[in-house]
Amino acid sequence: MPDCFESELRQELEEIQRQGLLRRVRELQSPQDVRVQIDGAHLRNFSSNDYLGLAHHPDLRRASADTTHLAGVGAGASRLVCGSHERFQALEIELAAFKGTQAALLFANGYATSLGVIPALVGPGDVVLADRLAHASIIDGARLSGALLRRFRHNDIRHLETLLLWAKTQTRTSKTVLPPSVSSTSPTPQEALPRRAGRVLIATESVFSMDGDQAPLAEVVRLKEKHGAVLYLDEAHALGVLGPQGRGLAAAMGCVDQVDVLMGTLGKAVGASGGFVCGSQTLREILVNKARSLIFSTATPPSIAAAALRGLQILKSELGDQLRDQLWNRIHHLASLLNLHPPPQSAILPLMIGGEELAVDVSTQLRNAGFLVPAIRYPTVPRRQARLRITLCSQHSQSDIEALAAAIKTVCSSESFQIGQATLLNSRMPPN
Repeated sequence: MPDCFESELRQELEEIQRQGLLRRVRELQSPQDVRVQIDGAHLRNFSSNDYLGLAHHPDLRRASADTTHLAGVGAGASRLVCGSHERFQALEIELAAFKGTQAALLFANGYATSLGVIPALVGPGDVVLADRLAHASIIDGARLSGALLRRFRHNDIRHLETLLLWAKTQTRTSKTVLPPSVSSTSPTPQEALPRRAGRVLIATESVFSMDGDQAPLAEVVRLKEKHGAVLYLDEAHALGVLGPQGRGLAAAMGCVDQVDVLMGTLGKAVGASGGFVCGSQTLREILVNKARSLIFSTATPPSIAAAALRGLQILKSELGDQLRDQLWNRIHHLASLLNLHPPPQSAILPLMIGGEELAVDVSTQLRNAGFLVPAIRYPTVPRRQARLRITLCSQHSQSDIEALAAAIKTVCSSESFQIGQATLLNSRMPPN
């Protein structure tokens, strides 16, 4: 490596550290669970998205091990070559039935899903309107597409409608679209796909990953229908937690049929790994032919699909209902102990700090008290909006919740912070 390049990298790292933004990979020395070991320290884990505690569930481990024994470890190729194992098809059928759609399509992970799907659906001449707090994968997918990207104020329906009216003045007949294998410079191009009118795509999360609040989905759907837009809904943090059998916010609101693209992940409440899209059969076929993150990626191991299938089956079972009830019991218990009003809308409770260095300091104090609650900083959230992202799991005990509440009160005794939308005023909350 050239000396000047190495020197530049070191300077860049020093600047990142100076701003309180330096990150390091945490090496887990135990199974993913509510109690973990990191760097030799035993900690109560309040940072995982494993909301129902399925990541270490014996049924998922058994399904994964059995499929590895039968099918091997690696998929060997992309899904369009020879890497699409029968376990994938079984999982896709189950996902479509679970979400109430015609079809589903699996991707390697949630980030790859948005990065492949959005550019497959929109491009130059189109407009993407994304919530300002939408996940980075949505923003990156929109930028990669070449569509005009505008971000509406978080959960601001009036601003969204203003942008929808503006978008009508921006969209135009798109350029002729060539099939993926044909370039405009090809000497003998195949027949191009037909021209179409400019498309407007609204992209939002149902539960926002860093703030834990819900989208005003009924209003978003109303505007989508009124203005003829396409709706892309990221259900990653709602799946397994909200709605009947954990089907998500769209199912809870009764508007699944009005959401054009339902996206989700299998690495959170489902307990496995991967991303997916649910929608019409036509949507699935378009994505098979146009989503580059699917076409050009080696498929995930069949064992992962088998584990996800078992996790999904648990989600919709009586056990799944019990785990969800237990999770919401823990959420409401912590909210009560911290006097949070209004109550949380999800299993994500961000403790809003502000400064990056202060957030790291508060996180360190909680870690010293035996709790893993990482500081979330820029660029994951805007500058000076650093927070501790508390996430709850059905497997947390009542004593875990009570101990965390006591630790938060102690660590925050000299400050006034917010948890989610609720103010945490320590003058009213003496330490236990």
